[in-house]
Amino acid sequence: MHFTIDTNKFVTSVQHANRAVTSRTTIPILTGIKISATTEGITLIGSDSDISIETYIPYSDEEREYMTVHEEGEMVLQAKYFSEIVRKMPGETLTLKKDGQMAATIESDSVIFNLNGYDPENYPRLPQLEEDHVIQLPQHLLKDIIRQTVFAVSTQETRPVLTGVHFEIKDGKLTATATDSHRLAMRTIGVEAEETLEINNVIIPGKSLVELSRILDDAENMITIVVTSTQVLFKMENLLFFSRLLDGKFPLTSNMIPSEGKTSMTVSTKALIRSLERAMLLSREAKNNVIHLRSNGPKEIEISSVSAEVGKVKESLSTSDFDGEELQIAFNGKNISDALKVIDSENISILFTGAMSPFVVRPIDHEQMIHLFSPVRTY
Repeated sequence: MHFTIDTNKFVTSVQHANRAVTSRTTIPILTGIKISATTEGITLIGSDSDISIETYIPYSDEEREYMTVHEEGEMVLQAKYFSEIVRKMPGETLTLKKDGQMAATIESDSVIFNLNGYDPENYPRLPQLEEDHVIQLPQHLLKDIIRQTVFAVSTQETRPVLTGVHFEIKDGKLTATATDSHRLAMRTIGVEAEETLEINNVIIPGKSLVELSRILDDAENMITIVVTSTQVLFKMENLLFFSRLLDGKFPLTSNMIPSEGKTSMTVSTKALIRSLERAMLLSREAKNNVIHLRSNGPKEIEISSVSAEVGKVKESLSTSDFDGEELQIAFNGKNISDALKVIDSENISILFTGAMSPFVVRPIDHEQMIHLFSPVRTY
């Protein structure tokens, strides 16, 4: 294997493939990136057995030629060093040449690296998926869905299904749901798919979606999603992103969301975020970031927090469309703040069902997003 390639183009693809590589694997060859060169282009693969990313650099596009392939071949180089080496190469092009069976020379301008690698024959093959269940949506929309749900997945491995985001397709709509049992985030959109297509209990690890979102563009470019019983594949131009699915049954969340409540109000999203951030200056040292909310009549609520060691704070916020009973409730301020930061609406509606019952937060502008929170018991 021997080729010369545009450095920037190569660095971008190496960094994408490197997102799937982890040093925690017990399989040594998976700490490497597999490089395959043909006269048509170069393929790079990274994997940790849970996530696999394949990127492809074509020989040329409409604008220019990106490489010269002197000799076809393949090899696996240690990702930890390889990704840093190519990123720090000084020239506009770099040359990679295989030395013997498992070593390579990487050269750019006056810099020459010799790097040991692994036998490419031992690198696992990527799965070949049957494309029976396929949907398409714009990349920026998928990126939004991930941003607006993945923060609510559980970080506790005691219930593995809650560490992922549940995807369901029914009646031409995709619903993504994440919950850690204390909070829930749900986002719904219409998708391009066969009318009869129904998908349920597809749970994609939160870790996989975070890595995917770092690759996605804020663009209208379409992404194709292929779902099987054990894997999901995200197909973009010149990039394939595979992820295993989580085993288990995701909790039935549709029944958890109340449609009626005792108290409802509308609040400015930004004003509530800022108020919570100020209150959490005192509450963040304590368990659960406890914030208290109390209604002060039909047009005002009071946000407060108390720290026995530090002090206390209280602040009044104006509300509109207040309806129902007077209210006093405590909740985890960080959970609410995390949700408010992904709601793209100037104002939110809050529906309370009681001091010790879950409450609902929705954007005013549309009905495609729901957040549900459990209150905190303070006695």
